[in-house]
Amino acid sequence: MAVDESQASAAQAQEADQAETELNLKPWSAFAHYDFTMLWLGGVTMMVAMQMRLFTSAQWIFEETGSEAQLGLLGAVQFLQMPVVIYGGALADVVDRKKLMALTQVVSFLALLALTFAAFSDTLEVWHIFVVQGVTGIVNMLGNSARPAMLSRVVPRSHLTHAVTTNTATFQVAGIAAPIAFGIVFSIWGVGASMAVTTVIAAISVITPFLIRVSGAPEGGSRRVSIQSLKEGFHFVRTHKILPGLYLLDIGVTIFSFYRFLFPIFAEGLYGLGAVGVGFLAASNSIGGILGSVIVLYTAKWQRKGVLVLVATAIYALLLIAFGSIPIFVIGLVIVAGLGATDAVGMVMRQTVVQLTTPDRLLGRASSAHSFAAMGANNVGQMEVAFMSAGVGAGPTMGIGGVVSIFVVGLIWKFVPGVSNYRYMPDAERDAAENESV
Repeated sequence: MAVDESQASAAQAQEADQAETELNLKPWSAFAHYDFTMLWLGGVTMMVAMQMRLFTSAQWIFEETGSEAQLGLLGAVQFLQMPVVIYGGALADVVDRKKLMALTQVVSFLALLALTFAAFSDTLEVWHIFVVQGVTGIVNMLGNSARPAMLSRVVPRSHLTHAVTTNTATFQVAGIAAPIAFGIVFSIWGVGASMAVTTVIAAISVITPFLIRVSGAPEGGSRRVSIQSLKEGFHFVRTHKILPGLYLLDIGVTIFSFYRFLFPIFAEGLYGLGAVGVGFLAASNSIGGILGSVIVLYTAKWQRKGVLVLVATAIYALLLIAFGSIPIFVIGLVIVAGLGATDAVGMVMRQTVVQLTTPDRLLGRASSAHSFAAMGANNVGQMEVAFMSAGVGAGPTMGIGGVVSIFVVGLIWKFVPGVSNYRYMPDAERDAAENESV
């Protein structure tokens, strides 16, 4: 009996140490792991290249055509990606994830190289942008689920929450660098130089997957994607206690409030500014995203994470109304930072819940469901907001989006209790609580 009590005490002490470790990790703790650093570097460079391409394409199209509808059609082109998202998630669970990331980034790099040559030779056309948007979007969707699916392999489980938060925060740093670089390069040297810089950055994302030392091979060896594997992933997400509510919240709000890649419309419609205004708005949004990620880190001991997401989304809705109502650029920068912060809280929590509650063999499919929901909402939102801005103006569009978002938050809070009831506990604390109940 004494031995059993001693063992129980030792186990409880170990659980307490693990819980303390999870709560006291530094924001940069994940970078102590080489493989995480390589995975992160590839993700950051991919994010910078993607954002610079999108901002460059949107600004060039808007200056060439003066049409909000053309920007909205970019969202329609991205609908071609949607069926591929789910297949890409299943693919990430059955093939080598590192090779999948590298191969898909090669295609993006070559497409960017083609746009760069077209821009410098003065042969760039609007349809070139649409083709590249469609092709790279489809290919990237095949590889995007592999990146989050690798996360649980490159850091210990105790580091997962911080790894997700670190990824989000530092990707937002990339979101600051990308629009500022775009604004400067595009304004001074034009579309060709902006595409060239984007292409060089994209080359790094091709190399980094090969520098990751941990295996990217799927558990149980390589297999083929089957209808049954797709059904298994769908069933897991559908019956999950938390994810459907978080996804519905994101979809309902984003469809009526998407603004990030429509900054050319808002910079012109609200403030009368061009590419430089777009760059500052986008950078401010990313700064806010970093602050939102920090908020998540400093609420580690707050178990009611679902309520945190709902409150953050309600604040986001109020900020949308303010964004559309106050035509003062400096105040607009502060509001956009707030939008980025509140949006980041929800994004970090969705990604963290996927990582913490999904087995490795299903991570690709669960991550693809997240991407499917987010991208679908972004694409519809890009069209809806662009077309509405063309009809009623940029300011009223944001105001309407804010009102609708408040309504969506109320519906999710009342009718999808899995979100508001969600409690996060570190593994060690949860195990200790279960042992005490027994």
